[in-house]
Amino acid sequence: MKEHAIVIIGGGPAGLAAAVAAKKAGEPDILILERDSCLGGILNQCIHNGFGLHTFKEELTGPEYAARYIAMAKEEGIPYKLNTMVIDISKEKVVTAINREEGLFQVKAGAVILAMGCRERPRGALNIPGYRPAGIYSAGTAQRLMNIEGYSVGREVVILGSGDIGLIMARRMTLEGAKVKVVAELMPYSGGLKRNIVQCLDDYGIPLKLSHTVVDIQGKKRVTGITLAKVGPDRKPIPGTEEHYSCDTLLLSVGLIPENELSRGMGIAMSPVTSGPEVSDRLETSAEGVFACGNVLHVHDLVDYVSEEAALAGANAAAYVQKGKAERSVRRMVELRAENGVRYTVPQTLDVDNMRETVTVRFRVADVYKDRFIAVYYDGVQVSKRRKKVLAPGEMEQVILKKDSFRDYPDLKKIVIRTEVE
Repeated sequence: MKEHAIVIIGGGPAGLAAAVAAKKAGEPDILILERDSCLGGILNQCIHNGFGLHTFKEELTGPEYAARYIAMAKEEGIPYKLNTMVIDISKEKVVTAINREEGLFQVKAGAVILAMGCRERPRGALNIPGYRPAGIYSAGTAQRLMNIEGYSVGREVVILGSGDIGLIMARRMTLEGAKVKVVAELMPYSGGLKRNIVQCLDDYGIPLKLSHTVVDIQGKKRVTGITLAKVGPDRKPIPGTEEHYSCDTLLLSVGLIPENELSRGMGIAMSPVTSGPEVSDRLETSAEGVFACGNVLHVHDLVDYVSEEAALAGANAAAYVQKGKAERSVRRMVELRAENGVRYTVPQTLDVDNMRETVTVRFRVADVYKDRFIAVYYDGVQVSKRRKKVLAPGEMEQVILKKDSFRDYPDLKKIVIRTEVE
């Protein structure tokens, strides 16, 4: 069995950034395992711009952003295996994978970085009545078919769900000559970034119907139309509000799910809110020496934040394998808790004695809030309060905690992040 100091599962933006950071932190023995035929992950099909403003201080397309990290990884001489599917990771960090060249093989890792990304929620999870005709795609599948395979997926389109991929595909299909009739959203707010609503819907006159869902799909061989209905506060359709739209294509942009079958197989503690692993400020999971970053941890809105988070995971994984078990310090873990409109925090725990000078805590809110404060409490004592004009579930928020701020709290047990009206 081969051995590597760090094995990274996934060669997308998270895996690449983690690998580059681990190498720069002084760990030469790294291996990336990627199931696709090329590095770069989902960015390869995201041909629109808007990437890299934080990381490279310029606007790039997805493939351009990926290409920069691929170039960095190759420059550092980091080995990788493509078309390689990881099927199991044991608690002893033995990675079992399969590919055509080597068949089934195993790699023993000193540390593992989980960077598998996320997948789209399928139609089967939606309970929409009707037949199963052609013309129903998840938004990401349609994006791949158009941008990589070169197919046009439809001419008259309805999109269910206003996640970022759905919004971007509304514009993409319009530019290809298709007619996007409506974007329907179950929730009373959009799940996407405000800039995408403006640039992808408003600029093209595409209507966004909030608190609406698809209640019927017509057509046997191919979609011929759909029925939309308004939903009440209980998210159930209101009788008498049905509207019919003729279309040949229905795109589903109804949420992303972190790809965590491997994590669950290892028995890692999972967050019921993010559907990703629970991690410390080092981005280490409940399995010692196993780190997680990017969309496998929680779904991000900007790839720049994925790269930043992954770089931290890579540096911490390098420190883990370099220090050795004997030198690892005793930890005093403090719980991070989300309350009153804050849905979750990442990380979920903080090692206040051994943390970096600053730790970025990222979170999302549960609803659209106006004129609210983001407040931080240490064991019930308010230590900071910041006003936000608008908070929305589609936009990730963050709080930066400083190591200095814990000096006056030697017995700290709990940090709470919450929204407040005053």
